[in-house]
Amino acid sequence: MPYNLSGKRVWVAGHRGMVGSAIVRRLEQENPAEILTVHRQALDLGNQSAVFDWMMDTRPDAVFMAAARVGGIHANHTCPAQFLHDNLVMATHVIEGARRAGVEKLLFLGSSCIYPGLAVQPIREDSLMTGPLEPTNAPYAVAKIAGVYLCEAYRRQYGCDFVSAMPTNLYGPGDNYHPDNSHVIPGLIRRAHEAKTGGAATLTVWGTGTPRREILHVSDCSDALVHVMQHYSDGAPINIGSGTDLPIAELAGLVCEVVGFEGDIVFDTSRPDGTPRKLMSGDKLKSLGWNPTIGLREGLESTYADFLEHHVRGRCF
Repeated sequence: MPYNLSGKRVWVAGHRGMVGSAIVRRLEQENPAEILTVHRQALDLGNQSAVFDWMMDTRPDAVFMAAARVGGIHANHTCPAQFLHDNLVMATHVIEGARRAGVEKLLFLGSSCIYPGLAVQPIREDSLMTGPLEPTNAPYAVAKIAGVYLCEAYRRQYGCDFVSAMPTNLYGPGDNYHPDNSHVIPGLIRRAHEAKTGGAATLTVWGTGTPRREILHVSDCSDALVHVMQHYSDGAPINIGSGTDLPIAELAGLVCEVVGFEGDIVFDTSRPDGTPRKLMSGDKLKSLGWNPTIGLREGLESTYADFLEHHVRGRCF
């Protein structure tokens, strides 16, 4: 039977992040009894006793575990210990806290980087642990793999209805546009905007431009995650993606078109490419009756508008 969120107390851990805030917006359509949020200054998810106490006091019925330390290739390369440690402890504290507090259902958000770097495309969920990870984000991937196995283990040992979902590369409102720690689309948007406003003749993009990436708007992702919470109950992870991919070079060209940068794109081949291709199979998600609705150009246009409103006019980047 579907898990009905109406009338439930639903905690979105990581509600200030891009994915977490999108989940909150999507949940408002489901009429839960209460959407629970707590700022990191009031609850440090790295503090085990604080997490356990807060969850026992608050008693959420359902949990979206969207809190994570995230970043692009540069951030993962520079701070591997932080990415591994912080994501490990947050996952273990929230998952064990959910068991202790009697949470009815928990959805743990992983990442497409949990799969082998050279996995057969499109990547099926059963590809997990069948080959070496992509070295550029392996510490983050290891932490997320641990969370997936924790959910499966808690189902087997304790009978907890804990599930895990693996979103693909996301973009949209609330993204991180940091010059060093952002992912591919926000990084491209910022650099293209600065190149346009600065009158630059060229825009430099890391790598060769040949790797292919699957892209999903965060609003589509949040819709899929709520659908999974309602309709999926299994120990194996489930992929959340668009089902299509494109080369970084083509993506960079489309971003430049949307931003209005008319110069040349130059590829810095001394920089790492990352995984050659990462397209996830969406068969399992489609079998639940879900498909994305936001096209890439439409999504990029709305994302650039959000960037201009919140990060340029507000000088928050």
